[in-house]
Amino acid sequence: METTAYQKLSSGFYNRPDVLTIARELLGKIIVTKFNGELTSARIVETEAYAGVIDKASHAYGGRRTARTEIMYHEAGVAYVYLCYGIHQLFNIVTNEPDIPHAILIRGAEPITGVPVMLRRTGKKVADFTLTRGPGNVSKALGITTGHTGESLLEDEFHLVSDGFIPPAEDIIATPRIGVDYAGADALLPYRFIIRSNKYVSGRPSQNSVR
Repeated sequence: METTAYQKLSSGFYNRPDVLTIARELLGKIIVTKFNGELTSARIVETEAYAGVIDKASHAYGGRRTARTEIMYHEAGVAYVYLCYGIHQLFNIVTNEPDIPHAILIRGAEPITGVPVMLRRTGKKVADFTLTRGPGNVSKALGITTGHTGESLLEDEFHLVSDGFIPPAEDIIATPRIGVDYAGADALLPYRFIIRSNKYVSGRPSQNSVR
């Protein structure tokens, strides 16, 4: 994929106050990585928004600041990658102004470029829908690790682009987030966005329908 034919998302895309709008508009955008000269890309089909200090599901709820979460308080358009269950490296995008710790988790993406590289990274033999379904698989296939936390998503090696594709409004579904039962009532908020019927969307069928 020649990224020069695509429009790289600017800092202004990420530096907006409504994390839900950004999470919805990320659907259809393309993640591009070129680590160690290996180009991979995938189109985002599933996102989850986290609304910072007021969101009980957010790592920054209540203004929590730790060595891990400090990056959430930085400028918009940087990566926040954290380790989940000691295994999965989950890629989030920091949004909004400094000191407002909004973030968006990328949960599913559809491969475009570099599938052989993705297969090698994931140890898979066949490029089925599990290749980039689920946030841990997205990161592994695209080569994104916790070492990329804090990196700008405006650089040639790691960025997001638009090729003009926008999912039809009727194909975008908002659902509760997955795996945040600890958040009480906030676990029910419709902060997860998916492209209807896309095979790279994670979750059970009951989690992927209109509520």
